[in-house]
Amino acid sequence: MKRRTLLALAASTMFLAACGQSTTNEADTSATDSAATGGSDLLQRINNGGTINVGTEGTYPPFTYHDESGKLTGYDVEVTRAVADKLGVDVEFKETQWDAMLAGLDSKRFDMVANQVSLTTPERKAKYDKAMAYSWSGAVVLAPTDDNRYSSWEGLKGLRTAQSLSSNYGELAERYGAEIVPVDGMAQAIQLVKQDRADFTMNDNLAVLDYLKKFPDSDLEIKLTAPASELRGSGLVLIKGDDEVVAKLDEAMAELAAEGTLTKLSEQFFGADISQQK
Repeated sequence: MKRRTLLALAASTMFLAACGQSTTNEADTSATDSAATGGSDLLQRINNGGTINVGTEGTYPPFTYHDESGKLTGYDVEVTRAVADKLGVDVEFKETQWDAMLAGLDSKRFDMVANQVSLTTPERKAKYDKAMAYSWSGAVVLAPTDDNRYSSWEGLKGLRTAQSLSSNYGELAERYGAEIVPVDGMAQAIQLVKQDRADFTMNDNLAVLDYLKKFPDSDLEIKLTAPASELRGSGLVLIKGDDEVVAKLDEAMAELAAEGTLTKLSEQFFGADISQQK
């Protein structure tokens, strides 16, 4: 009786081991086939006309915001929709606070981010990839239209500029010898310039273009723009490693640029073409 029981146990153990080996082999084969034929999950969804998930703020006009009807829109949003159309996929936007944007990308809550992200630090460049830039920004000088003193950046020396003390633009203005008039933000800076309590203010060209589009009768204009070599490009950002996806995004973006779609969207939201590095 004992011998029969031992034989039964041995047979059962051999059967379980065989089943385990078969399951492992099938899993290994399945993983190998997936890697060989499909690439990443995101690439497979793009190749199969699926859905891409995109993180964005939804509270940052004119880049990403809700219009009067409640529809999510903005330059970044509409560019992303145009890219999705080129790829033949659907796009679902996941609205997220700015501070949690890259964390959401890390946790794979979404596949990419469309929210004016420029990878400027070595840490970000090592961790993320950026597709072809669809907007370019840099410092500009905003001053009264009838003020003709702005022939060069060196000419800012001795002029008064309304700037936040903690901003990069304040540091840049000081570098050119301008005198800082402290303010809390861009709105106050513009008021001081209009009141002649400051000669000019310096800020990001996209923020200034947005202001000028909203207030075309402000009697202010852009006097100086940063050279192309100093502009920062923003594009769709995703976790590093999906090179084939980045290539597809680049191809789609290049087509949108060539056919004039990016220029058209730029002018719709900014009244100027911000899609080119110039």
